[in-house]
Amino acid sequence: MQNARERERHEIGPVFWVSAAFALAFILWGVIGPQSFGAVTQGIFEWVVGNLGWFYLLAGNFFLIFVVVLALSRYGKLRLGKEGERPQFSRFAWFAMLFQAGMGPALIFWGVAEPLAHYNSPPFGLAEPGSVEAAQVGMQYTYFHWAFHPWAMYAIVGLAVGYFSFRRDEPGLISPVFRPLLGNRVDGPIGKTIDVLSVIAVLFGVAVALGQAGLQLTAGLGETFGTPTGIIAQITVIVVTTVAFIISASTAIEKGINYLSQISLYLAGVLLVFFLFLGPTATQLGALTQGVGDYAGGIVPMSMRLNSFDQDNTWLGSWTVFYWSWWIAWCPYVGLFIARISRGRTIREFVLGTVLGPSVVTFVWVAVFGGTAIFLDRTQADGLAERVVADPAAGMFLFLDQFPLALPLSILTLAVLWIFFVAGADAGTVVLGSLSTGGPQEPVRWIKVAWGLAMAAIAGILLVAGGLGALQSASVLTGVPFAFIMFLMCISFLKHLRSEARGGGLQGSPGGADAARAREEAPSTRRAPSGRPAPGRPATGSTFTAEPLPDPRGDGTPGINEPGTGGR
Repeated sequence: MQNARERERHEIGPVFWVSAAFALAFILWGVIGPQSFGAVTQGIFEWVVGNLGWFYLLAGNFFLIFVVVLALSRYGKLRLGKEGERPQFSRFAWFAMLFQAGMGPALIFWGVAEPLAHYNSPPFGLAEPGSVEAAQVGMQYTYFHWAFHPWAMYAIVGLAVGYFSFRRDEPGLISPVFRPLLGNRVDGPIGKTIDVLSVIAVLFGVAVALGQAGLQLTAGLGETFGTPTGIIAQITVIVVTTVAFIISASTAIEKGINYLSQISLYLAGVLLVFFLFLGPTATQLGALTQGVGDYAGGIVPMSMRLNSFDQDNTWLGSWTVFYWSWWIAWCPYVGLFIARISRGRTIREFVLGTVLGPSVVTFVWVAVFGGTAIFLDRTQADGLAERVVADPAAGMFLFLDQFPLALPLSILTLAVLWIFFVAGADAGTVVLGSLSTGGPQEPVRWIKVAWGLAMAAIAGILLVAGGLGALQSASVLTGVPFAFIMFLMCISFLKHLRSEARGGGLQGSPGGADAARAREEAPSTRRAPSGRPAPGRPATGSTFTAEPLPDPRGDGTPGINEPGTGGR
């Protein structure tokens, strides 16, 4: 019986084969004709930026408003799981894993480079380059791109998938979230199409991150040890990183990703505290205070600003549209992963942890590193901004060269970056394996290895086809279709919450979710009162559903330290 259940959870069906065929076709195209591939993706990128920039801006605002309103509403006390269920991971372990999955290494990549880039060339002519006003604009826009908006996007997918998986015992996929809108059609071609698009978005989103790993680690090694930084070196770094995360992927999440995430967060904290006291502390704290204030006061105009009349959206496409499309492309990856580690938390706690918590860390990180970099350029390292803008992958290491302990600091930064990349790619293989095989909690090893190799191949092809520009283009392309999926996801999730509220779910009654399910499913697919699937409906085999929780007291509430409850 157990073996049959496991076979069902590892379904190698249309989603896997269609996604794998797409990945293989893409890889072959990139190998046979990298120039034509680069030209096509760049052309589509320019069209999206020129015609859909407004759509991305509105989408980002909608997603942020949606999660904030949801957390503050009466639905905020609903739990991602059964009533009384407790979280599996401690708050620190939970935060470490969600932060590394969401943007840990990317923030190191851009934490110095982006403030200097906007300081050197302010957007929309808002200030004179290199001026005090330009420094303020640089901090403000960096906060805008890295704080609330991206994490709100992640939270939508994480909330919806976690809620349906843990509270409704659905498979841990994107498609079941649409059952309130589509009914049992999510089990057919429509649902499979949604899952295929999700796999493609994850594949390219993580491949872009892996490509950035090749760029930044190679640049860091070159600045620190004088090693080559060309395409061969970049591919070598990707291969080494791929071997490491495939080895890590052979262990359970509770061991591999959990331990790596906590180690990287501790090391990043050491780096942050060191520079907080080594650098111009008063300037850093002032940049933090003013930057957060400027961000809060300007979030509405920043999130709606377009060059609507002169049609020159080059800056917008290189920054805001790129970021928004990249975050959206990452949403199924980060969303499913943070759903997997968030069982037992309420909607309100989830939103606070995934939106507010990482944003606060972002504020401090950018103030310490970005603020110090601008200070150095203005006072004692004239030309730092130009050098970083010319080679953003090396930005962090060019910054470290300005300090007396440059070598050990650079080695520490390389270690943090590499561990972040390994842990993030490891999580990517788990999500890809789960999405493509029906939703197992731990996909079989060869599936994870196959997707890991595909990610590495695509990352290498993108670097050969055009470096950082090709990585940005790929992010924009995969983000477009999933943005529409996320809009419908919000509608479907809200519809289900209202349905559950009518069934008494907000008062802690277990009948709320059951009543909502009964209204959404056809009679032939409703669950029998015993909790077993009714005749004609297969077992769900949720990605994130563990064995039934123990009930030592007989009152429907799991024991505090019983197996399966996390004991926290």
